[in-house]
Amino acid sequence: MKHLNASSIAQETRAPDMKLPPGMRSRIVRDVNGLEMHVLEAGFEDETRPAVLLLHGFPELAYSWRKLMLPLAQAGYRVIAPDQRGYGQTSGWDDRYDGDVRSFRLINLVQDAVALVFALGLTRVQAVVGHDFGSSVAAWCALIRPDVFRSVVMMSAPFGGAPVLAFDTVSKGPQQTGALMGARLHEELAGLERPRKHYQWYYSSREADGNMRHAPQGVHAFMRAYYHHKSADWQGNTPYRLKDASAAELAKMPTYYLMDLHLGMAETVAQEMPNTRAIAHCRWLPDDELAVYSAAFAHTGFQGALNWYRCSTSDDINAELKVFSVRTIDVPSGFIAGACDWGVYQKPGAFEAMQTRACTRMASCDLIEGAGHWVQQEQPLAVTKLLLQFLATNQSP
Repeated sequence: MKHLNASSIAQETRAPDMKLPPGMRSRIVRDVNGLEMHVLEAGFEDETRPAVLLLHGFPELAYSWRKLMLPLAQAGYRVIAPDQRGYGQTSGWDDRYDGDVRSFRLINLVQDAVALVFALGLTRVQAVVGHDFGSSVAAWCALIRPDVFRSVVMMSAPFGGAPVLAFDTVSKGPQQTGALMGARLHEELAGLERPRKHYQWYYSSREADGNMRHAPQGVHAFMRAYYHHKSADWQGNTPYRLKDASAAELAKMPTYYLMDLHLGMAETVAQEMPNTRAIAHCRWLPDDELAVYSAAFAHTGFQGALNWYRCSTSDDINAELKVFSVRTIDVPSGFIAGACDWGVYQKPGAFEAMQTRACTRMASCDLIEGAGHWVQQEQPLAVTKLLLQFLATNQSP
């Protein structure tokens, strides 16, 4: 693996609240596309090892990969997991609603990933692995810079392909190629017998950060309910393919995706708060580990993370992605999700498009029993096994 000269670019930092085990470290990497980026690392003792970059989603942190990092390192990999722009101990991003929203657009998040890889003295990683919104970033990393990101594993959020430019308009006339949801669909959701709204557009609103940061139940209880509601522990998570993206079909999803019209997310998940006994028996996310997340978001708020959604719901910002229309991911690709995860089907057709059109070298697609949306935390042994199988059989020259 070719390396660049990595001079004094990083400083090690303590993370006592994370209680990192021996073999993992936390440090700040400076000058990463304008950020001071916090990263967790394992297998760092040998910088010649093949590297794996892990990208978290919402509302997560680099810490979300804690259960996978040492097993991957023990298998011979250099494992790198950053707090992405808008999250955790990474600084240098704009936390204002009326601030620099465009810095959170997908192309700049890809630039963050490339800049981190280069700052660490690498010119390539064997795989980029992303979960939730991090899955989208990982997919675009592989699509835009396949020379750097030699394979990709997406988790919980399928990549349905680049946005489409209108084609052959000379012969066929004007065509509509807008975002998944337009104003009419929002009106239809609001007009249902049980009025609803889509969570991504709620997350794009001015009120969302305050609603969650100042949740009546407190940030820690909010995070507990949010994680529980989207996990396999919540009995209502029995996902299936939706027929289309109509209001009536989308409204079949749980309220963490299709919210009741007049409730915020804090009130939405409060209705599904697990009881004391269930919390005590939650082995995949005990209270001291949840406290790492709640402390982080109590400190930073949610606005930086929510700005990702503001970019994703903006036709104006997304227009630049159309330059990649019909371009595919041509490096080895894999997908992992929980069998109880509605994220697989929340964008009707994306799961199928990923396997048939968007990725030309789709090597594996696995749904893990006993896991909901937080698959790498709920079932880390199964995810680690699948990742190691993927890495072993999908090595690029």
